[in-house]
Amino acid sequence: MSMDFIEALNELERDKGISKDILFEAIEAALISSYKRNFNTAQNVRVDMNRHTGAIKVYARKLVVEEVLDPRTEISLPAAREINPNYHLDDITEIEVTPRDFGRIAAQTAKQVVTQRIREAERGLIYNAFVEKEEDIVTGIVQRQDLRNIYVDLGKIEAHLPLNELMPNEKFKHGDRIKAYITKVENTTKGPQILLSRTHPGLLKRLFELEVPEIFDGVVEIRSVAREAGFRSKIAVFSRNSEVDPVGSCVGPKGTRVQTIVNELRGEKIDIVRYSESVEEYVANALSPSKVLEVQVFEAEKMARVIVPDYQLSLAIGIKGQNARLAAKLTGWKIDIKSETQAEEEFGREKTDLGEMPQDSISVD
Repeated sequence: MSMDFIEALNELERDKGISKDILFEAIEAALISSYKRNFNTAQNVRVDMNRHTGAIKVYARKLVVEEVLDPRTEISLPAAREINPNYHLDDITEIEVTPRDFGRIAAQTAKQVVTQRIREAERGLIYNAFVEKEEDIVTGIVQRQDLRNIYVDLGKIEAHLPLNELMPNEKFKHGDRIKAYITKVENTTKGPQILLSRTHPGLLKRLFELEVPEIFDGVVEIRSVAREAGFRSKIAVFSRNSEVDPVGSCVGPKGTRVQTIVNELRGEKIDIVRYSESVEEYVANALSPSKVLEVQVFEAEKMARVIVPDYQLSLAIGIKGQNARLAAKLTGWKIDIKSETQAEEEFGREKTDLGEMPQDSISVD
């Protein structure tokens, strides 16, 4: 092996961060297999590669015994002492058996080992880079599509976006730029595998974190997210500073912040509601955009009965129950919605002129 090869290993250590000692050990192990395969031997051998010159030598290792039964792995005591008079029974001798043309085999083997280790190191660097981005947003370029996935180029690697993780009626073509949420990063035998989603609630949360400085700075906190991708979402926000309006911060000046997110999600409706420690207030806010007259809380069942004006019943429930369903997901409470007339008939509640409960929320189409 030439000095150029040693210098190449030194350069790899500097540029790729691959330890030269690890490469030497891997090459030596591979050369043992190559020697046995190419020279059809079962000998127990050791390969030594000089760390400075690259010179390679092969040594046959034999056990010193009284009676030799297998000359490939054993040597008699008299024969061993001809090599070194200090050998004793059960010692291991080493006899150089380097073939004349072993240099060619060694060069080919070393190249294969180094190439493999470079590939493994690069895969490791890519995996480490993206495992830190799990549950984060990435931007890539659509490369191709098959029956199960869209393949997205993220620069150093191609990620998989399963078709069932697309929003309804969402289509992409080759060359489109796309934002997606990393749901999982796996280190497989074929290298890192990255799975993306456009439907995950985390996508909505991260878009708000990126778009709203108050959330990024930690002044405003996202407490909960409920999403039916492509149709409607609800997000509950809370302010750590009484002087900062969490709902207004998310909406932004003239609605610019939330509108940017709506556009990214292809027109998905977003309800931004104020989180409250009061279950009554929180549930009322979560049912935005409908108005609420009263919320009755049943702690044991973790259920809230909500009474709304008669004309607001269909709005509170939503199309196919969507608004009520999302409010339940957002709050973690079962929600039973009744109109004022239904409440009077079923529970004897009298109609009052108390007006609607104060709500702090906004809906964006």
